[in-house]
Amino acid sequence: MNHTASAPLTNAATSTDAANPGATDGANPGATDGANPGVTNAVLRVPAAAPAAAAAYFGASLAFHADVSDVASALAADGDPGFVVLDSRSTASWDQGHVPGAVHLPTALIPAQAEQILDKSVPVVTYCWGPGCNGATRAALALAQLGFQVKEMLGGFEYWVREGFAYETWEGPERRAADPLTAPADEADCGC
Repeated sequence: MNHTASAPLTNAATSTDAANPGATDGANPGATDGANPGVTNAVLRVPAAAPAAAAAYFGASLAFHADVSDVASALAADGDPGFVVLDSRSTASWDQGHVPGAVHLPTALIPAQAEQILDKSVPVVTYCWGPGCNGATRAALALAQLGFQVKEMLGGFEYWVREGFAYETWEGPERRAADPLTAPADEADCGC
């Protein structure tokens, strides 16, 4: 996104916020972007949500999503993780590489086969290729419409591999070194 065409900066010490008429921007006196008086930059052009609304939104997000590291950690722990992982990609994609222990069920086959393969009392974590693919979202929707509890694994198979977790191919197990842009180089836990 090109931000070079933004309006010139002006003094906002006494300007009002269009989203909150009558309020001055006492917390951020100084420059504005000109498009919304009282706002210093594009990040705050739309004000942040109220804390209660933010808590509801982010709480809901965690109810719908799991990240790769948390899924891997739960699968590596002793005992039943309490969920099943579902790879919603094609057979060719599955053969190229998949999460060990995952169930393979392409999205198009979910309506006809999910109830024969999966237990509705066990939550399902779906994944597809990666952040640029919404196949896991479509699979999660199809499962939810059938009455399954479901979460989507953020990052998909791409981030499973990039974070250095073992995976299986049609030729056997494989593992790549963790990408330092996605996982800590010298620690097992990223701390987030």
